[in-house]
Amino acid sequence: MKLLSNPQSDGFYMPGEYEPHQGTVMIWPQRPDIWRNRAKEAQEVFTVVANTIAEHEPVTMLVNHDMYDRAQRMLSDRVQMIPIANNDAWCRDIGPTYVRNSGGIVRGIDWKFNAWGGTKDGLYYPWEEDSRLAKNLCEQQKFDYYSLEEFVLEGGSIHVDGEGTAIVTKECLLSKGRNPQLKKEEIEGVLKSYLNVSKVIWLEYGIFQDETNGHVDNICCFVKPGVVVLSWTEDSKDPQYERSLSGYEILSTERDAKGRKLTIHKLHLPKPQYISKEESEGIVKAEGTKQRKEGDRMAASYVNYYVCNGAVIMPGFHDPMDQPARVKLKELYPDREVIQIYTREILLGGGNIHCITQQIPNSNER
Repeated sequence: MKLLSNPQSDGFYMPGEYEPHQGTVMIWPQRPDIWRNRAKEAQEVFTVVANTIAEHEPVTMLVNHDMYDRAQRMLSDRVQMIPIANNDAWCRDIGPTYVRNSGGIVRGIDWKFNAWGGTKDGLYYPWEEDSRLAKNLCEQQKFDYYSLEEFVLEGGSIHVDGEGTAIVTKECLLSKGRNPQLKKEEIEGVLKSYLNVSKVIWLEYGIFQDETNGHVDNICCFVKPGVVVLSWTEDSKDPQYERSLSGYEILSTERDAKGRKLTIHKLHLPKPQYISKEESEGIVKAEGTKQRKEGDRMAASYVNYYVCNGAVIMPGFHDPMDQPARVKLKELYPDREVIQIYTREILLGGGNIHCITQQIPNSNER
């Protein structure tokens, strides 16, 4: 049922991703102007990600009707499939953001979705099915939900600690294609009401050339309350250097909602990743969709990992930094298994593991 109140007034909040889940939601890729070779390689990687998470918690895969049989053949029996209309596969941004209360009741948030910028700098068209997906999924899963019909936000643009603090980037949330009619303070007010946080930390930038206008989930996230991990490079000639340095300086001077000074861990980036000629030629060119051209730099980052029950599922790039990044995350999550998956095909589509997953918090009652 659609609710007319907001989570803060109802005593609901967005938990940290590292808190217990009742499951993970993903969407099956198929769009040929996003995924090369009509998504054949992307589907293989999504299958690995979904089947790996399903070893640790329930996974629900949302699939267009025409892809249902193919997905069923590829996915583990542990993965539940739901036929539901969609335009593309970025569940973090398209699906609901889930909130809960102290009694364990879970609800959804249906933000307005306009493909990361609408007519200003959106990444594909059409997106109508994606804009309806969060509402449709909540109704199908029988979750009550809050709906913001005029406020654009994607789940990848927010990270929370579950204790009153959110991290976002100005580059994304203040971009002209999202909510240009609102001032920064007004946007922050919406975040406080719907995530039920009292402190919003604003980084200036995301990862260089991130086509989402700098989603925070590619540059910084909470490991636990009071502890963050930040994408980092020591190469002062790389355009990313000043972006990461700015983030470090801001985080170093901020305190969270509980008054804690943040502990910052640097997670070194892989070497720059570029689209190859073969990859570019395998993607169907379509009007209204961002073209992926040979030589374009992709926004590769190890911070775009997903924390599920008992495990951390992280990207790999066949890069010398893969192993040090895995070791670092194992140090930060000593009680979880750290699993690295080669995810260049997801990166080629414009994101990574965190972008294609969405957690549903643990619930005692529905």
